[in-house]
Amino acid sequence: MLNPSHPIGPLFIGSEIYRASTYGKKHPLAIPRVSTAIDLSRAMGWLDHRAYLDSPRATPDQLARFHDRTYIETVRRAEAEQRLDVEARDRYNIGRLENPIFAEVFRRPATASGGSILAGRLLAEHEGVIYNPAGGTHHGLRDRASGFCYFNDPVLAILTMLDGGVNRVYYADLDAHHGDGVEYAFADDDRVLTVSVHEGTRWPYTGKVGDRAGGMARNLPVPVEFNDSELDYILDNALMPLGRGFAPDAVVIQCGADALADDPMSRLDLSNRALWNAVRSLATLAPRVLVLGGGGYNPWSVGRCWTGVWATLNGIDPDVLVTPDAEEVLRALTWNRRQGQNPPEHWFTTLADAPRPGPVRDEIRQVVDAVMS
Repeated sequence: MLNPSHPIGPLFIGSEIYRASTYGKKHPLAIPRVSTAIDLSRAMGWLDHRAYLDSPRATPDQLARFHDRTYIETVRRAEAEQRLDVEARDRYNIGRLENPIFAEVFRRPATASGGSILAGRLLAEHEGVIYNPAGGTHHGLRDRASGFCYFNDPVLAILTMLDGGVNRVYYADLDAHHGDGVEYAFADDDRVLTVSVHEGTRWPYTGKVGDRAGGMARNLPVPVEFNDSELDYILDNALMPLGRGFAPDAVVIQCGADALADDPMSRLDLSNRALWNAVRSLATLAPRVLVLGGGGYNPWSVGRCWTGVWATLNGIDPDVLVTPDAEEVLRALTWNRRQGQNPPEHWFTTLADAPRPGPVRDEIRQVVDAVMS
């Protein structure tokens, strides 16, 4: 039991549902991600059983705090029947290549959402740090699936905190793709400031630098080959000042790993060290911190990155050689893409990527100036 008189965490929320569940053999989310982060964190000796919480599954009533009830029932029906009629498929964007119908199409996203709702409730009641790497499904819309996201767990977590008495939440999205669903949900809610750093020429093609939604959004679209030095510059000159100016009671960090150089779903060039540094800094902005996962489509890079996020939240430097047990976890991974056929040796023996510094281009400086003006 948590002691209500003391801050909580760091706590790690996970579930075994992610170990065997897959969106389909050819889908980008065919790979293991959360289970790898759990296994690596344990193999490194960084995840004590007392810090681990098994994620509950969100109920339809909990999901309905944001999502349309008919939509929720449609996702449940898709799982039960493993099909939808053409009208429902088109209306709700479920049953297509992007958002397929698979065995756990309701239970898996409902579990990710349940973890974020639990985190939101605990953080409304106590100061502390919670990590839910299965979360971060930031494209989900109120009544429609989008971008591999059936439910929007960041929105549900933030609403849970607000309902529990938290006054101001700062949402920082580091995924390669724009955090559109979260921005839309809180566009005119002055209790929530959403800030997204994302590849400017990538789907969903929203989040332009001048887009402030209803006033409570800031967007930093970045060019291809975005490097560590440029993320550091954005962190120091935009993300941290915006956070300090907003003075949040809680910060939610979406830490998608698809902006990493080894990921196939972006053209960005970050090392995982840059993301860890951003998480470390952003977590100082409020006494309540929720860190979520998000994108990430290379099983080695996402597993190593998210394990390092957990270490970082615990004040541990992830830049160490892996233990024999952790190396065994990494060598057991497979990936059917070309990059997975002959992985480089450091994917098996280290967690930290080599740094990927570079020049801070004028385009980055101009985006920061525009957002801060």
